Amino acid sequence: MTDPSASGGTSPGLAAGRTVSQPVTHLVVMGVAGCGKTTTANGLARVLGWPVAEADDFHPGANIAKMRAGTPLTDADRWPWLDSLRGWMSERAAQGSSTIVTCSALKRSYRDLLAQAQGRVRFVHLQVQEVELRRRMAQREGHFMPASLLPSQLATLEPLEDDEDGVVVVSGSSSPEATVTAVLESLELLDVEAGRC
Repeated sequence: MTDPSASGGTSPGLAAGRTVSQPVTHLVVMGVAGCGKTTTANGLARVLGWPVAEADDFHPGANIAKMRAGTPLTDADRWPWLDSLRGWMSERAAQGSSTIVTCSALKRSYRDLLAQAQGRVRFVHLQVQEVELRRRMAQREGHFMPASLLPSQLATLEPLEDDEDGVVVVSGSSSPEATVTAVLESLELLDVEAGRC
């Protein structure tokens, strides 16, 4: 696991790389609410040409209702949700497609389940200062995750461990483009031709 900072600016040629042979790979962009998972995942997709899945879309209605009410999810709530997401990843891998997934993946046990998907699963933990997270969440509209659940998420978060396949990117004060560049550089994916895996 590496710990690059995203403060070094953007790369002038993100999508212009050499073709390299890559196994089917799933990038799980993880972290607490407001850390920029969706923005970063979409930026990575524009460069790599890989399909994106929002883990929020895999939640059953009961989970969404609990979160709207400000009630933290339990592990019993999360296991079926994570298993559905893992199934989607494996289905795409069986078709030869790499993917990008946004998922909080707060606990090691959650990540271990996702890592069982077919293909190589790599985690990208976006780290943002709590004050910035609160600012972002206060500005969000139309999302079912209230800012009141942020302390619970921060308390639940288990950082990536050395034996996990992933990187940490500090992205709070950086532009989205700089964050995407930092992710691609740290994962050594700048040489992947768009649309290939």
